[in-house]
Amino acid sequence: MEDIYVVGVGMTSFGRHLDKDMKALTREAVEAALSDAGLEAKDLEAAFFGNTSQGHMEGQHMIRGQIALRAMGIERIPVVNVENACASGSSSFVLACNHIKSGAGDVALAIGTEKMFSTDKDRMFSVFDSAWDLSRASEIRETLMKLGRDVEVPEGTTSPKPYSVFMDVYAAFARSHMREFGTTQRQLAAVAAKNHTHSVHNPLSQYQVPYTIEEVLAAPPITYPLTLPMCSPISDGAAAAIVCTRSALKRLNIDESRAIKVRASLVQSGSNRTEAEFAQHCTALAARRAYELAGVGPEDVSVAEVHDATAMGEIIQTENLGFCEFGLGGVIAERGETSIGGRIPINPSGGLESKGHPVGATGLGQIHELVTQLRGEAGPRQVEGAQVALAENGGGLEGIEEAVACITILSR
Repeated sequence: MEDIYVVGVGMTSFGRHLDKDMKALTREAVEAALSDAGLEAKDLEAAFFGNTSQGHMEGQHMIRGQIALRAMGIERIPVVNVENACASGSSSFVLACNHIKSGAGDVALAIGTEKMFSTDKDRMFSVFDSAWDLSRASEIRETLMKLGRDVEVPEGTTSPKPYSVFMDVYAAFARSHMREFGTTQRQLAAVAAKNHTHSVHNPLSQYQVPYTIEEVLAAPPITYPLTLPMCSPISDGAAAAIVCTRSALKRLNIDESRAIKVRASLVQSGSNRTEAEFAQHCTALAARRAYELAGVGPEDVSVAEVHDATAMGEIIQTENLGFCEFGLGGVIAERGETSIGGRIPINPSGGLESKGHPVGATGLGQIHELVTQLRGEAGPRQVEGAQVALAENGGGLEGIEEAVACITILSR
């Protein structure tokens, strides 16, 4: 089986794009990826299109990818629509890689696009409501609230404004972590401040304003212990990646010096576990599989993009990925170990908290950042000497963890 390479990446800015529809965002990201690879649309042999919300927001429940791609002249090739909650984009990337591994083609596109902004706030925030088992919603909420038992919730620390139900989920995870390991709200603020500071140097980031830890703590509350800058925003945007075999590199005269090797890329669903079985978290299990496939360990990773839908998400995933012991994710963030220039820079893009979180595009936005880092093209946010990069992207909720985890490991 031939090695697989990322040869082109493209991304719109993430944020409010009230003047652009799904077709326009898709076109912008795909054309950027094609230009980056030095290819044309006719060179693509398959496409995998990630999107979660167009059915909910616009009523377009089917053939989303075919519609968006046909509008820019991509036709006749296989197009597969992918919905896997917040991991839709990274799942599309895995499927594109697997398509090539199977021998079905040499060049494949992974694209994720999302239009989530709306003047209808209730519709906008309710897009997340079906990312868990609706038939057991009350039972699941009760279970999650028990995770945060014995942690006092100060008065006035819940927003009266609408917000995603997943902020309640992450708040429960946070209070559980606080009770079990002594994690502090200040450590959560350190994660958020670090990511907002990183995003200052990312021209595609939704927010590019730095925060101090104190400013994060003083910001409006969402639900304790989370404040507004600790949480990812609602976003529009698109991101794309083109992958190919080594033989296609030569056949299409692609610049090999900018090709980034895919060492591992996989999807894993969750499983039943107890609250105390941290090492059995679906991301921890997926990471161990990915490290084995890639022939590397966490100590070899130069830079990572992780799913920080909230600052608590980054702490949890930092631990699941083996970058520190369980319980120390907040500690190493507060020490500066996860900042650019630290031991293991995490979310140099600004992460979901600051770069933005257009759900179906999020995982491919991570790939865009890591390819840029490995090429040494990240400018002021460049991680010096980056050789191995890891992307972690989760989606949905089942039990007491994500329903799905995607891990991709890339290298020079």
